Amino acid sequence: MNYLEKYNFWLENEHFDEKAKEELRALAGNEEEIKDRFYKDLQFGTGGLRGKIGMGTNRMNIYTVSKATQGLADYLIGKAREQEDSQQYLNRGVVIAYDCRHKSHEFSETTALVLNANDIKTYLFEDVRPTPELSFAVRHLQAIAGIVVTASHNPPEYNGYKVYGPDGGQIIPDIADKIIYHINKIKDYSLIKKLDHPAAVQKGLFNIVGPEIDEVYLQKINELAIRNDDQIDKSIKIVYTPLHGAGNIPIRKILKERGFTNVFVVEEQIQPDPDFSTVESPNPEYPAAFELAIKLGSQVGAEILIATDPDADRIGLAVKNPICPPPLSFPRKRESSTSVIARNDNDAAIPAHHNQYTVLNGNQVGILLLHYILISKKELNQLPSNGFIVKTVVTSDMSRVIADSFNVDTYETLTGFKFICNMVKTVQEKEGKEFLFGYEESIGYLTGDFVRDKDAVISAMLIAEMAAYYLKNGFNLLQVLEDLYKKYGYYEEVQHSIYLEGAEGEKKIAEIMEVFRKKLPEVKGMEIVRIEDYEIGESYDLKSKKTSSLTLPRSNVLKIIFSDGSWYVLRPSGTEPKIKLYLSFHAPTKKEVQQKVHLVKSTILQKINSII
Repeated sequence: MNYLEKYNFWLENEHFDEKAKEELRALAGNEEEIKDRFYKDLQFGTGGLRGKIGMGTNRMNIYTVSKATQGLADYLIGKAREQEDSQQYLNRGVVIAYDCRHKSHEFSETTALVLNANDIKTYLFEDVRPTPELSFAVRHLQAIAGIVVTASHNPPEYNGYKVYGPDGGQIIPDIADKIIYHINKIKDYSLIKKLDHPAAVQKGLFNIVGPEIDEVYLQKINELAIRNDDQIDKSIKIVYTPLHGAGNIPIRKILKERGFTNVFVVEEQIQPDPDFSTVESPNPEYPAAFELAIKLGSQVGAEILIATDPDADRIGLAVKNPICPPPLSFPRKRESSTSVIARNDNDAAIPAHHNQYTVLNGNQVGILLLHYILISKKELNQLPSNGFIVKTVVTSDMSRVIADSFNVDTYETLTGFKFICNMVKTVQEKEGKEFLFGYEESIGYLTGDFVRDKDAVISAMLIAEMAAYYLKNGFNLLQVLEDLYKKYGYYEEVQHSIYLEGAEGEKKIAEIMEVFRKKLPEVKGMEIVRIEDYEIGESYDLKSKKTSSLTLPRSNVLKIIFSDGSWYVLRPSGTEPKIKLYLSFHAPTKKEVQQKVHLVKSTILQKINSII
């Protein structure tokens, strides 16, 4: 059926309720909107669904959610048949969590009742919870799967549905393909099973979980503390904003339990709000999300500001600019001075205005956390001889350089925390190494072995501890970062997104990737030495003219490496209608690295603009 036939089918079929049909009738005559809603089925990607909320095959609604869930149920039933006791396997259940977005509770309950109709037990959280707590709960309850209803940091009109395996990690492509196979077999919505709520409860299939999971989860996070109370300044002033999301209660609790008494919360952003009415975007990657936090931080004199996204798996950090940033020498005593001090690289330091803040990017926060974890464990004789970290192909190479300096191995994966955590699991099981830290540039971080996803609650505790440790020793996180650049070289990473919506946008994104694969733009003074194309799984060396295989899974990612080791990457987003450009460059001085970034970025964007 074409999009108009699908539209009329939804209007005429008795399976769709009157409320759904009323919404669709209101679209009469708006062919562009009808086309966008019905030109394809909402794609179940490597992790699940994500899209705008509304009626239609290309939207998040109870029908598309039910269809995906029935496909998942059919997959799980197939897995059960491989077990000695299939019903006992299904009774292990599926854990379901959700955030504060529009329809999240409705989609979650619908999901549970579809699974219940297939004789699969469910554990639904009583209220909004962070996504990483869902990951923890799957393993803690020994469930066979997990589902979280969230669209992470997307705009308010979006929602999503992510599936987790029994290991607590997001499903990887080979499992997703099997689920997609079952979803695609469902041609008739009326064949989707669904139990009513009272019957599901009576059968013992529909279960609510609450504080009992929270308590164990927070206790496990507490155990990740590295420094003891004597080594940190717990009077540090911290401003926190949950940006109307799920992080409010657990993050405030964990900071309180760690003894941080000066935690100030942005009141306007405490309550869950599916419209995220105080921010343009609930994404703490963007400095604009810190506007109210900066205002409060300036009032109370906070040293750091932290912000979490709606499902509390990502965390952003802003740091108070020191009045006078002196050169660092680890460790040193606290100094108070207001004069301008010259840097070692002969660039004059710029005096910062009191109570102003710098919002760090995801790579910078990752570098700080990585170095803090490694240097602390080394100092405390806790650094294992077989430790390893995991980063993605678009994450700063500075992390590898730092890890090497501590004799810690670095493993690299495709973009996405499902790949990071799958790599962690693989290395632990096959090589017996000890996982220390994993992160990606899009403000996602993880340490510990009880969660298999990025975790803003763990990260908030460690960021607070890290900042408090350095404060105790008399310096600021911006000074620490500058000192790391002086030691390891200046690295600068930039990410740029180009939004191209609808069917035409999809075509343009595909065209951009095709054009770059055929002929790359030349950059004056920059020599390309290697091209890594993850879609075909090959790396091509331009000097030797030799091709080698890439070991990571196939993905529509193109990475271009220059002779100095700098690189850029192009990849279509898997969750939003956009193509993303990542740039990572390094040089001996900040000025040099910024010049490189500007030159390459402008050249690439000029090429992209000529295509679109």
